[in-house]
Amino acid sequence: MRVVAGEHKGRKLNTVANKLTRPTSDKVKEALFNRIGPFFNGGVALDLFAGSGGLGIEALSRGIDKVIFVDQQLQAIQKVKENLTSLALNERAEVYRNDAFRALKALGKREIIFDYIFLDPPYKQDFYDKILEALTKYNLTNENTLLILEHDTSVVLPEIIHGFKQLRSEKYGGITVISLYQKEGNDHD
Repeated sequence: MRVVAGEHKGRKLNTVANKLTRPTSDKVKEALFNRIGPFFNGGVALDLFAGSGGLGIEALSRGIDKVIFVDQQLQAIQKVKENLTSLALNERAEVYRNDAFRALKALGKREIIFDYIFLDPPYKQDFYDKILEALTKYNLTNENTLLILEHDTSVVLPEIIHGFKQLRSEKYGGITVISLYQKEGNDHD
């Protein structure tokens, strides 16, 4: 796995060596960021279910100011920290080992509003509904926040969920779908 573009283009990322983590392929990352960016003029992102941090690090490489990485697995958090250190990105990141819902509650108390939220939970755990509900409950988004949900082709997400409207949903490869959501009423595309 590598950084696809930006400041750290081509740099190798260490991945978690277990079956609980499924890194986003470089091909999917490239297509995704070409859709939502491809480059950014700052902003704050959340990489929830960060794994080895590939999505958040790609965002940093492409110009996001800061990323908060959250994963509950110790191995994943260690890899995120290794990758951030090897790319000298520690000052632009916060890394937490925590359950996703506890992390969202804690971030809500800090009154952080994210510009981008990457949601890539384990494919067998379908709890997007609860995650989007928590994002709303803890006021972590505004009308411009873009939610990027990576999920299995067997998961069909509703067009509207907890005040977020699906902007598009595209299949990549055999099992991966990327769905983009934003607050209802915003005409971003």
